[in-house]
Amino acid sequence: MTPEQLSQAVLDTVHAAVADGALTLTAVPEAVTVERPKNRDHGDYATNVALQLTKAAGMPPRALAELLAERLRRVDGIAGVDIAGPGFLNLRLAAGAAGELARTIVEQGAAYGRSQTFTGQNVNLEFVSANPTGPLHLGHTRWAAVGDALGRLLEAAGADVTREFYINDAGNQMNNFGMSLALRANGQEVPEGQGLYEGAYVKDLAQAILAEHPVLTSLPEEAQVEAFRTAGYKMQLRLQQESLEKFRTRFDVWFSEKTLHESGAVEGVADRLAEQGHVFEQDGAVWLRTTDFGDDKDRVIVRSNGERTYFSADCAYYLDKRDRGFSPCIYMLGADHHGYVGRLKALAACSGDDPEKDIEVLIGQFVKIVKDGQEVKLSKRAGNIVTLDDVIDLIGVDAARYALARSSVDNELILDVNLLTTNAPENPVWYVQYAHARTCAIRRNAGDLGFDKGPAEDFDPKLLVHLREEELLAALADFPRIVAQAAGLREVHKVAHYLEDLAKKYHGWQSEKKDCRILPIGDEKPTELNRARLWLLEATQIVLRNGLDLLGVSAPERM
Repeated sequence: MTPEQLSQAVLDTVHAAVADGALTLTAVPEAVTVERPKNRDHGDYATNVALQLTKAAGMPPRALAELLAERLRRVDGIAGVDIAGPGFLNLRLAAGAAGELARTIVEQGAAYGRSQTFTGQNVNLEFVSANPTGPLHLGHTRWAAVGDALGRLLEAAGADVTREFYINDAGNQMNNFGMSLALRANGQEVPEGQGLYEGAYVKDLAQAILAEHPVLTSLPEEAQVEAFRTAGYKMQLRLQQESLEKFRTRFDVWFSEKTLHESGAVEGVADRLAEQGHVFEQDGAVWLRTTDFGDDKDRVIVRSNGERTYFSADCAYYLDKRDRGFSPCIYMLGADHHGYVGRLKALAACSGDDPEKDIEVLIGQFVKIVKDGQEVKLSKRAGNIVTLDDVIDLIGVDAARYALARSSVDNELILDVNLLTTNAPENPVWYVQYAHARTCAIRRNAGDLGFDKGPAEDFDPKLLVHLREEELLAALADFPRIVAQAAGLREVHKVAHYLEDLAKKYHGWQSEKKDCRILPIGDEKPTELNRARLWLLEATQIVLRNGLDLLGVSAPERM
């Protein structure tokens, strides 16, 4: 019996009590929570449903708990119900009810852990977003791993997700980029302190452009800059896309900031926002009164000289997302964008939206990478930054994605190259992947011995009664809840922590060679217990694989 099935059994019991008049409720809750108690002596699961309904039912919680307990004891799969404290219900499953989960997981396969928790949500998930003027750096790499994993989690929890990369291709930085490329193409150095791009990658990019378009250096200076700007933009964006593809990070939409200006969306921001009454003029400029909604200061939309501010493009972009029907719009920004939280929330409110529902802003803290105890700060090609490609070369895609996803984005993170490239239990990604590979090895060995788990109708879940098996089944049962919770809280690290705990329980189960042996020894014939344990083994393999896939990490069959 899965937690979802048990929760439904409790809910059905409440409905039945209302239907036969034993319980009076004007409304029955849509869901009932069942959780694992900290002390397993208190049962397999616990629910506070009696405390939840006591006021609506007009009954003391203890009396309501007694009424529900009597009925729950008659439910198939529930062996016992005890009442604790003011009215908590502690539930014990019947022998085999827990083991039945192994069959459920194997039958559901890749679908196990998925739910409809956020069905109906049309989420716009914006992450990584960068200028197309250079390689993606270590900060972008964190969001590439976390953002992609969050998208996978939200989809697993039933949401429709559009992953979006905002291309910052408007503004003076693009002109500076074109100038930098033109200088390098003509064999000149890029002067320092003028906002130009100095990394060695600029020279490489300029040479690559010249190889495709050798006539560019013969153009007049202004035309050269424009030509290199256009060609460099396309080539650098393609390189960013290739790096992200290598990192298994995909986007559904590559949204160009420039199109907001070309379409008139930026120019029309003031008129659209004025409809809500928060636009005003002062000192010849047009402002948005974001302080009405908690921002630290009001924001200029149009300067006194008629120039549109960068914030006006932010406004146009948010309004465009809402016009496309997205809610919530999730922004994943770097640590240096902390000030954007208040202004973007206020922008949503100024446009007539609910800032607690329609927009979310997540801030990721800084990442450092160390090797041999020393911080790695420089890239061979990019100058003073570590790039996404550097991270892939130093650590590998699996280790980097896992390590970046397993830490809360609220915390600064240090990636230790030596640790993350070590094949040892201290390396968390190796530890989890090894658990999966180990399940595959045992299944291969079983095949070599000429037996498998057998048909579903012959599986006997009542045989899985060892304490280690109960612990493993309990962990497997928790996976759907973890997925939905991680998606709802936007905390992908919860999945990584869960996988490490599951791997620990699996390794612990297999450490019991005498009592929990899966494979027969010598001339022994496979027993029904051997086969039952193969069902549990395969269920564990599936959950490990499903969890790793949510993080964009491979599940190797051999290590």
